[in-house]
Amino acid sequence: MIRQGLNSFSGKRIILLQGPVGPFFRHLACDLRNTGATVFKVNFNAGDWVFYPHGAINYRGSMEEWPAVIEKLLKSLQIDVIFLFGDCRPVHRDIRYIAGKLGIQTGVFEEGYVRPNYVTLERYGVNGNSPIIDDPESVFRNRPIEIPEENQIGNTFWPMVFWGAAYFTAGGIGRLFFPRYRHHRPLTIREALPWMRSIWRKYRYAMKEDDMLGKLTGLWKKKYFLVPLQVHNDAQITEHSSYRNIREFIHEVIMSFALHAPSDTILVFKHHPMDRGYTDHSKLIRSTSRQGNVQDRVFYLHDQHLPTLLKSARGVTVINSTVGLSAIYHGVPTKVCGKAVYDIIGLTSRKQLDDFWSHSGQERPDRLKAEKFREYLIASTQLNGSFYRKNRHSLLHCGLIWDRDGSRKVMTCCPEPLQEHPHTIS
Repeated sequence: MIRQGLNSFSGKRIILLQGPVGPFFRHLACDLRNTGATVFKVNFNAGDWVFYPHGAINYRGSMEEWPAVIEKLLKSLQIDVIFLFGDCRPVHRDIRYIAGKLGIQTGVFEEGYVRPNYVTLERYGVNGNSPIIDDPESVFRNRPIEIPEENQIGNTFWPMVFWGAAYFTAGGIGRLFFPRYRHHRPLTIREALPWMRSIWRKYRYAMKEDDMLGKLTGLWKKKYFLVPLQVHNDAQITEHSSYRNIREFIHEVIMSFALHAPSDTILVFKHHPMDRGYTDHSKLIRSTSRQGNVQDRVFYLHDQHLPTLLKSARGVTVINSTVGLSAIYHGVPTKVCGKAVYDIIGLTSRKQLDDFWSHSGQERPDRLKAEKFREYLIASTQLNGSFYRKNRHSLLHCGLIWDRDGSRKVMTCCPEPLQEHPHTIS
């Protein structure tokens, strides 16, 4: 989908399901129409509607009825391609099977495997559903790949906060119009509050942890294991690991560290920035550390420069966070406790978690293999840009660098197609 370029969708009939917060899918639809594609869109809640108010199908039925409805809709509209964001969302879980049965291509967007300047687009699925999982060694059998220049996107925090607050506010206010919809997190106006809380917590933690980076890169350099946490309701945890939630992972890691790690090592948890306004694991980490009698060797951080932390770490432990891929690229021994697209022999540890603490030095990733894997990911699954802020080098409305030769020119968005579908499905 990436290598063939955006023009490969010319003449296709495309349907967009739920996208990231903000106007990205509306802009993507514009770019697709400019290639000659016919584009349809389904809204599931008022947050979707506020960013795609015209020409969309508003689904107001139940989630239980949705699989049968979308299968019928795909057939009636003669759809060739489905685009969606997050294949583990409730409204998307059955799409993989339905699309496969009907012979329809599916393109799954997700946050970038390679951060911070990329977004992911894979056929069939991402992360634990990625085709790479089925045959990871195929990556290394391919000939060398030339990857395009990487453009810096800049800080996406504030646009993300703005679009997120707008989405959840609209979703909460407009709940009356989509009463049977179930989101993967509470869709109420109150959900905008954590985004606001995240702002002041960001500065509060920065001041509180002011001296920690110096200790980690100085006195504690190569003495600590870093544990980057994922968002508390990340479907990658429940769908692609044995953990029911992030709390189970935290407890297991601390107890394993307490029993098996060398006594001169330290354990450092890093909170996920997108989860800053929602959760605080301080009590759990303190109580579990006391239980393991390692309360003086376990630390909990929020806002520190991640690349610097990775460079100074002895090892990294993750469920399946994309930070694991960054750790591999930095040459840091990495233990994956879930199912991840990069959990490949030569890149990640083959030891059990209990053994990893003492043997991490023998588990360093193969540098050449890591570079080749990263190049393959960028060339095959990554688009330079952001869902929340436009790449200033992009000529597309959606703000991504899609066509590698840069030949695409901005055109006025094509008009919506003639109405071929009911405006609302109940």
